[in-house]
Amino acid sequence: MSEASLLRALVLEDEWPTRNYLVKLIEGTGLAEVIGAVATLDEAREALAGSPVDVIFVDVQLAATGDSRTGLDLIRSMAGEPLAPMFVLATASPEYSLEAFDLGVVDYILKPFTEERVDQCLRRLLERRGPRPHAVRRVVARRKKSLVFLDPEKIWAFEAADRLTFVHSPEGRFDIDLSLAAIEASFGRALFRVHRNWLVNLAYVKELERDIGGATVTVGSDLGPEGRSVHAPVSQDRAKALREVLLENATGLRRS
Repeated sequence: MSEASLLRALVLEDEWPTRNYLVKLIEGTGLAEVIGAVATLDEAREALAGSPVDVIFVDVQLAATGDSRTGLDLIRSMAGEPLAPMFVLATASPEYSLEAFDLGVVDYILKPFTEERVDQCLRRLLERRGPRPHAVRRVVARRKKSLVFLDPEKIWAFEAADRLTFVHSPEGRFDIDLSLAAIEASFGRALFRVHRNWLVNLAYVKELERDIGGATVTVGSDLGPEGRSVHAPVSQDRAKALREVLLENATGLRRS
């Protein structure tokens, strides 16, 4: 299937291992691209503001985030909207099925998820998908009173700091109005969240440094002391996943 034909999916799941596993199953079908994987309702809404989405896989209970709201609250808030995405409940309990289908939920997959069930679900969604809005072709940032237009494919990283968001590129560091969750939804799997405050473009990762204090990733055009690059911290819970994705389809390292 061509990239343009893939379903664009957002995953709302509060538990990190389950979220990663569902993303892997969805993308493993070759039928969809996960353009964002988030843990809270607020992050889901931010992601939806940044990019068109065909389907949202929604966990009902979000206990791990300490949020008393449920995934059904997101569905209720968007029910009836003309351009609302399709919804799939991805949960451990079948007790919500009646209300879910009353709200227009397209499908319902139960934990533990399987490859066959996720594939079946996505094929059903492809048959129902309507026309898709055009994809964003450029990123608009700010430099004081000016607007700066950047090529998405050449951006190195995005950083959240001091309640602001910044974009790092060969042209420099600029302000951007979107949150990291919205940006992650726009770019999809090209970006990797190495830290709660950093998204990096995997195509420009030049070095992964690990020491007792943690890990740091270098992203940019080169590694020289005078080279143009940025250094982003890597969270302890994301270091292993980052290493694995960087070593995927790579050669030159002996693996035990």
